[in-house]
Amino acid sequence: MLGIRPTSRRRLYDRRSERGALDRLLAAVHEGRSGVLVLRGEAGIGKTALLDYAVETASGCRLARVTGVESEAELSFAGLHRLCGEMLHRLDHLPGPQRHALSSAFGLTRGAPPDRFLVGLAVLSLLADVAEEQPLLCVVEDGHWLDQASAQVLAIAARRLHAESVAMLVAIREPCASPRFEGLPELRVPGLPGRDARELLASVTPGGVDARVGERIVAETHGNPLALLELPRGLQPAELAAGFGLPGALPPVPDRIEQTFTRRVEQLPVATRLLLLVAAVEPTGQAQLLWRAAGRLGIGVDAVAPAVADGLVEFGVRVAFRHPLVRSAVYGAASPDQRRTVHSALADAIDPGHDPERRAWHRANAAAGPDEAVADELEGAAAGARGRGGLVAAATLLERAAALTPDPARRAERLLTAADSQLEAGSHGAASRLLDGADVGRLDELQHARLERMRAWIAFVTRRGRDAPSLLVSAARRLEPLDVRLARETYFEALEAAIAAAFHGSGPVLLEVAEAVRAAPPAHEPAQASDLVLDGLARLWSEGYAAAVPPLERALGACRHSDDLRTLHSAVRAARELWDHEAWLTLGTRWVEVARAAGALTLLPLALNHMTGATLMTGDLDAGEALIEEARSITTATGSPYISYAEVYLAALRGVEPTYDRIAEEMLEDAEARGEGYAITTIEYSTAILHNGLGKYGTALAAAQRACAPGTISRALPELIEAAARCGRPELAGPFLEQLSELAHCTGAELALGALACSRALVAEGRDAEDLFHEALDRLSRTRVRLHLARAHLLYGEWLRGEQRRLDAREQLRTAHRMLVPMGAKAFSDRAARELLATGERAPKPRAGSGGRLTAQEMQIARLANEGLSNQEIGARLFLSPRTVEYHLHKVFTKLGIGSRTELGNVPPGVVGSVGQPRRGDRGRRD
Repeated sequence: MLGIRPTSRRRLYDRRSERGALDRLLAAVHEGRSGVLVLRGEAGIGKTALLDYAVETASGCRLARVTGVESEAELSFAGLHRLCGEMLHRLDHLPGPQRHALSSAFGLTRGAPPDRFLVGLAVLSLLADVAEEQPLLCVVEDGHWLDQASAQVLAIAARRLHAESVAMLVAIREPCASPRFEGLPELRVPGLPGRDARELLASVTPGGVDARVGERIVAETHGNPLALLELPRGLQPAELAAGFGLPGALPPVPDRIEQTFTRRVEQLPVATRLLLLVAAVEPTGQAQLLWRAAGRLGIGVDAVAPAVADGLVEFGVRVAFRHPLVRSAVYGAASPDQRRTVHSALADAIDPGHDPERRAWHRANAAAGPDEAVADELEGAAAGARGRGGLVAAATLLERAAALTPDPARRAERLLTAADSQLEAGSHGAASRLLDGADVGRLDELQHARLERMRAWIAFVTRRGRDAPSLLVSAARRLEPLDVRLARETYFEALEAAIAAAFHGSGPVLLEVAEAVRAAPPAHEPAQASDLVLDGLARLWSEGYAAAVPPLERALGACRHSDDLRTLHSAVRAARELWDHEAWLTLGTRWVEVARAAGALTLLPLALNHMTGATLMTGDLDAGEALIEEARSITTATGSPYISYAEVYLAALRGVEPTYDRIAEEMLEDAEARGEGYAITTIEYSTAILHNGLGKYGTALAAAQRACAPGTISRALPELIEAAARCGRPELAGPFLEQLSELAHCTGAELALGALACSRALVAEGRDAEDLFHEALDRLSRTRVRLHLARAHLLYGEWLRGEQRRLDAREQLRTAHRMLVPMGAKAFSDRAARELLATGERAPKPRAGSGGRLTAQEMQIARLANEGLSNQEIGARLFLSPRTVEYHLHKVFTKLGIGSRTELGNVPPGVVGSVGQPRRGDRGRRD
């Protein structure tokens, strides 16, 4: 078994409901399914007993068990390492990126800091691999004291467990906060009912207890089993027999239990108390380390006997306290000098080459005052923690280093670096607190500028308010004479903040930022791809398309082979603004590939969102939905907020109004709360698409007008022109046709020129209109934007019907309907069917599928399997274990009535979208 902690079987009073939940969880594991259960309750309520029950009844299961310890809560991945330590010989079974991420997190290899969400996927794969041989039970006791990195990674893995034969039990003390495990299935552990509580009390009071005293003890402990076992130890026989001297006002139950343990500890010999303090301070429980430290303190082996005899602790290969409250009592009873002495002994006993972070932490706690040597060691340990992806641990070590730093300027620098680590970890409140602690009077000009930049970034990510762009511009200007590269990065952030806020008259903010970028010092030669993108985007929003297109086209060429995620993000945005759909697809694919390879799971959902937009324009709505599902699966697994502009766009194209309204309402509420104008504009744009499809042109026009405010989405221009023309108000389209014309002729993009020709046709007459429709169809057919092409056929068919040319109209409307139905663009395909019926021809019914409709996740797995990806590769991409992928594929085969992957390519598109695409090595251009 893995990591067994000695346990003693004891009777569980009542607990039928709780035991039943554990029994069901373990039964599911033996049937090949996985499960998670978080046990919540106050100290001593019986969580440990329930965990022990699960361990003792989990016959046939391997066991991995870890206990969180308060004193190691700042050491990154410490708890996770202890849980997985005996599994690490199986690291070679993991995919390369996962293996490297987990090895780096545990300090086994050196490399770039791993994304902790990739570490979570690696842990999921590792647990699943172990469970291939034998069902696995993972037990986490005192989960609220796990270090933040370990808690987050375990929560990530727990949320993705499905069909791996892994059970995970996590015990959390209340009212301690443990947000990482929120949202997982949980079991509240109450106190014992009256009869069982009285029986347990009687079992530890052989001399008998007065009924009234017993009732009072049961009532005041609320049936807490540990309290019932321990509190009578502090009462005299007379107090138990008749209640004489029983105190009146009593502290909370956990405090009273700890007080009983404190009294027992204080009665032990001095050497025994000091030995227990060593065990309390060092959370790994390694007996060898404990005895090395004890030797430095002059403590002999015989000192352990009194504590073992009193039942406070167990000594074996590892040291285990009877209960975490014993550890708290031991530490609380020690004086500050004793604690420093023990920390010093432990620091001397730890090999600095093996565990530098833990040694530095003990040295810091042994320091009685400022000590630059210790602060230096902490700073070095922080660098190691950061290199392993332990950003919060690095920040904590640096904060402690700052506290021990004698020089005020050096102390301020360490606080700034700590704040930067907290920002990168997403802990904005902690970062803000560290910035508040930096002595502004001791900062040099560069440090002042860095502080200002971090405060501005916190304002952006927390409030998304309109003040963030100006704050970032101010920080960038301050950085210009000090660090040009950092200044330009800050200008990039200011531009992103301005774009995020841009809507309804906030265009001036975007203009001001763009002009500030244009006035900034140029990049050092040779300019990087990111510099070209920044300059091009600034020109776009300050001078217009004519000035921006040449530099942006050069930038896109320079970015095609970039590995920089921020540069790729901006390049995708530039391609979209230039209406260069091919570049949008190419760079979007590159961005997703680089994010996946790097394990950058915080950025991957954003990359997938942009890729979805380009994919939806091809008319492959099912592929877009699969990308949205992948993004959602990552954010669900990581606990990050789910924001997908593409989801509301997809819902508009699907054209089911109630579904769209629900999605748009939820997204609008979230966007307004964040003050994120770009999201609001996206909703307006999508609303115009939906209502143009439904033929509700007045509503579409109003939404499109809001979406076409200065500095917003140029892609909404064709929607506005179509709605205005259909409302019989072509005069409204004039200014927007001019905008679209400038854009199209400056960019020369076939998509823009095709959209322009189609828009002009809507407000033209006779032969001019027909020639423009022909131009639109010709230009759009040269692109992969089949959605716009299908809509152009629909508009041309409607125009022909209006010209009383029914036969010609039918040809165009048939083409539109034939293209739109497989896409799943229901509103537009229904509109084509209605128009076709008006010509005297009924639209053909869609072909029935050959099986049940797949879920979005099943569809995604089917698509990837058809592309030739293995179960392991699919799992790595979708944040699932290979075994869960196999489970879903079996369901896919059953629904579709097929028996193997090779048959997926023969499935009709109407069932699963475009699953039937070429496999690896056999890809050609799709129609």
